[in-house]
Order: sequence, then C-alpha cells, then structure tokens
Amino acid sequence: MSYLEYSVKYVPSGLRKILYINWFLVLLLTAVAGVGFMMLYSVAGGDLQPWSMAQMKRFGLGMGMMFFIAMVPIWFWRNMAGLGYVVSVVLLVLVELIGTTQMGAQRWIDLGFMRLQPSELTKITLIMMLAAYYDWLDVSKVSRPLWVLVPVLLIIVPTALVLKQPDLGTSILLLTGGATIMFLAGVSLWYFAAVISSGVGLVAAVFFSRGTPWQLLKDYQYRRIDTFLDPSSDPLGAGYHITQSKIALGSGGWTGRGFMQGTQSRLNFLPEKHTDFIFTTLAEEFGFLGGASLLTLYVLILAFCAVSAFQNRDRFSSLLTLGIAVTFFLFFSVNMSMVMGLAPVVGVPLPLVSYGGSSMLVLLIGFGLVQSAHVHRARQK
Repeated sequence: MSYLEYSVKYVPSGLRKILYINWFLVLLLTAVAGVGFMMLYSVAGGDLQPWSMAQMKRFGLGMGMMFFIAMVPIWFWRNMAGLGYVVSVVLLVLVELIGTTQMGAQRWIDLGFMRLQPSELTKITLIMMLAAYYDWLDVSKVSRPLWVLVPVLLIIVPTALVLKQPDLGTSILLLTGGATIMFLAGVSLWYFAAVISSGVGLVAAVFFSRGTPWQLLKDYQYRRIDTFLDPSSDPLGAGYHITQSKIALGSGGWTGRGFMQGTQSRLNFLPEKHTDFIFTTLAEEFGFLGGASLLTLYVLILAFCAVSAFQNRDRFSSLLTLGIAVTFFLFFSVNMSMVMGLAPVVGVPLPLVSYGGSSMLVLLIGFGLVQSAHVHRARQK
C-alpha cells in the first residue's frame, strides 16, 4: 500500500483534504511571489521597505485565505457565486460615489487600514457567476439567443462601471475573461464572429470620435495608443516610458547586468518600476534567461490548472478553474506585451510580482477556488 493510499484510508477526512491540495501549484505560486519580493527589494535600493516587506505580509495573508478557501467544499462557492457578483457590482457603484482618486483615476475605496480596488475582485466573481450560470443551464440551451443575452449582460454591467473609472486594462480583462467562459461553455462561434465584427466597428468609432463631443476615450488613453503606434514620435513626452522600458529590456542581454545592478531602475529612468514595469527591471538585471525563467513558472501554473480542470467531473469546477487560469494568463501576457511595446500601456500589473495588495489577494483567492475544486473533485475509490 502506497503512502497516499494509506493516508487516504486511515487519516481523518478533515486532515485528508490537506493531502489532496495541489502542493506543486503552491510551490510554483510561492516561487513567483519570491521573485517579486526580490525585485521589490532591488528597486528599493536594497531595502525591504517600503515595498518588499509589505508584499510579504500580503502574500502570507493571501496564502492563509487560499488554504481556507481550499478546505471549503466547492459546492458552497458555487452557491455563493451570485452573492459575490452582486457585492462586486455594489462595490463598483460605491467607487463612483465615494471612491478615492489617484493619477486621474477613481478606482479605490479607502477602508482605513487598506485601499480596496473592487475591479480586481470583480475579475474573480464574474468568472464564478458565469461558471455557476452554465453549470445550472441545460447544455441544449447554451446557444439560444435568450440564454446568451443573460451572460452578456452579466459581463457588460461591471465592465461598463470599470471603464467609467476609467480603467481600460481591467475592462479588457473582464470582457476577455467573460467571453472565454462563454466559449468554453459551448456558445456558438457565430456569436463570437458577430462580436468580433462589432469590435472592429467599435475600434473604428473610437478613432473617428477623437476630438468630437462624443469622444469615446479619455485624452490620455488616446495618447497611449499614439505612443504604442509610434513611440519615437514623442520620445521625451508620451513615448518616454516605453522607450526607457525597451532600453532596459535590451541592455539586459542574455544574463543581465546582475542583481541590483540595473542602471535604468537604479537611476529612476523606469516609470512605475515597482508596479506595472517591474518586468523590465527583472529583464535588465537577469537578462533573457531571467525573464524566460519567470515565464516558465507562469506556464507551469497554467498547465497545472488545465490538468486539474480536465480531471474535474462537474461543469462548474472545470469552467471555474479554466476561467481563473485564463484570467491569470491575461494578466502576465498583457503586462509583458505592454512593457515590450507589443501592446498599449493599459496599467495591468505583473501577477504576484508587481507591488499591490488587491491584485495579489484576489489572485490567491482565485487559486484558493482552484484548489477547492481540486481537493473536492470526485475520485475513484
């Protein structure tokens, strides 16, 4: 009898759940967070304050929340999906009413001991709500117009509220994550073709509306698009950040300049070096190999989520796990593309590496749901 078989047979059911936790996934998450602690230490000039120590505390809290969520049966979280979605929408409305403003954006609610960013929580609760909806809905109705309209409205409501803050990056993540759940649930591809066609029309409308009374985006968002299309057009103005980011990425070479030896970050050429542009600091100090190593950790996390989703036998758990995995993928792919100049700068943090409490806690809550689905999935006896 193997150790696992012995444990499953003789260990009490409460402790048995601990054995079922995907511990390799926990190790991968800790390794990625460790990279973040190290880079925050570096950009602070070799000091745990003000970023690295605070991030460690948040990670410890987040891991505690992840294990707690993992121990709770997945059916409980399915039943809480509707409540979680409603709470998220209410919080987004409160942001409009009493939210705090920083750098021209109203995205946070000041709780005294921390600032909560409800849009981060919405990324998870929207996935939960859609997964619960398709778990409840009969498969034969998935592509019927009336039943397609419901998830579309569920996606549009929080997306519109987030876009009004304004937060274009999070809005894109919400739309893409929600559409992915609909695709995985089996919604007809004709709907997606129609949406893509409408998206092309919307992009055209965005450009044509510039400078008109019905302008669809903020001026600074248009400047970001201009910078993306031609950074050299304003190298000392709107194009400065992405230009410095590319310099840092290129100067790292294959192996980098060495830990805490990056000139771009040490001399404060990099913007938001502890948040959105932290990957450029990593690439400058550890080169292509360092960046590729972090990307490998991210891909392994995705792989373990995918395997867990395919092993789950209930629809809610599979859709939830894949939805969270896609959201995680969008986080790091958009951030890396952004700092490389492959996508406009939209303010998406690098998951578990960039400094930020709301983002880290919400991601670990999401992985707690993944672990809950994994721990409580049906197993052959």
